[in-house]
Amino acid sequence: MTPPTKSGPRVNEMIDVPQIRLVGPEGEMVGVVSVKEGIDLAIESGLDLVEVSPNADPPVCKVLDYGKYKYELQKKKNEAKKKQKVIEVKEIKMRPGIDQHDYQVKMRAVTKFLEGGDKVKLTIRFRGRELSRQELGMDLLRKVEAELGDLIKVEQYPKMEGRQMIMVVASSKMA
Repeated sequence: MTPPTKSGPRVNEMIDVPQIRLVGPEGEMVGVVSVKEGIDLAIESGLDLVEVSPNADPPVCKVLDYGKYKYELQKKKNEAKKKQKVIEVKEIKMRPGIDQHDYQVKMRAVTKFLEGGDKVKLTIRFRGRELSRQELGMDLLRKVEAELGDLIKVEQYPKMEGRQMIMVVASSKMA
């Protein structure tokens, strides 16, 4: 008993096991029969014999219209693809000495991204002598965290990576 090698289920003569558990064209259970009997029943009803559960013992086969079956599977796959939301990581870059108005603009952007279901990577860039005052960057990220409060869940706490301090936040509704 070998599972299907090509993509998709085995159909009609491709089923190479001696016995199968057969489900009829109306969805009724026919029982355990030979593959030949299953194919004969399928041809009789003008449909195909399709292996729906190859790993069962014996494999389960159904009498149905294979073209329609493939179409339904494709439709289900496309529907599932439509419903899924791809979470992006948006990046907001700031400097330790950011002005109040610039900070408010950045915070509005952060809020908009979080409401859209995206994660936000907050990056504080240090240049020159600012690198010796890393506590300013830490204070800024703490201020962001305090201001957003219950709206966010911190996924990566502030840490230094070279000349930048990074913190990743996500909407608390996602968790």
